[in-house]
Amino acid sequence: MNGLLPELPDGQVRAVLRAPAQALADPCSEVDPRDGSVVTLAADLLATQLLSPGCVGLAANQIGVSARVFSLDVTGHPKARTCHGRLVLVNPVVVTATRLERGREGCMSVPDLTGDVRRASRVTVTGLAPGTGDLITIQTDAFEARALQHEIDHLDGMLFLDRVAGAHALHARQVYL
Repeated sequence: MNGLLPELPDGQVRAVLRAPAQALADPCSEVDPRDGSVVTLAADLLATQLLSPGCVGLAANQIGVSARVFSLDVTGHPKARTCHGRLVLVNPVVVTATRLERGREGCMSVPDLTGDVRRASRVTVTGLAPGTGDLITIQTDAFEARALQHEIDHLDGMLFLDRVAGAHALHARQVYL
């Protein structure tokens, strides 16, 4: 096991669904983290995330799989204060969430927009490691806390668009050349 992430096979890069794909609006099902298909899914999420510029997290339903699994890595992100590195959580749950703050979010499934969303800036999240089923507990803050909540929202069938306060809180995504 390397940090929070057990050894996984090489994954395949998968196509990322875009809103309004129905899979993005449906809550995902809990899965057995020791199942071989979940281990393969974890590897595919990481491979897809790695080859997607600017992507810090990816939920299973974003690649068309209704499973409560996501990958995350905020390493090197300028807004990250705490960073647990590359990880995959199975059946994650937010245990505590405090200090609501507004922040800008984007999403690979909504590529043309960003939005201002209020989220907890400190969270404790638990989940299971793919392959082993070991319990993982993450206490974090700032951008990593926001990213964790964003991915768990995906698993609940929600996009950041569902959390913006209105049209005034939506913005065209900036494209930098």
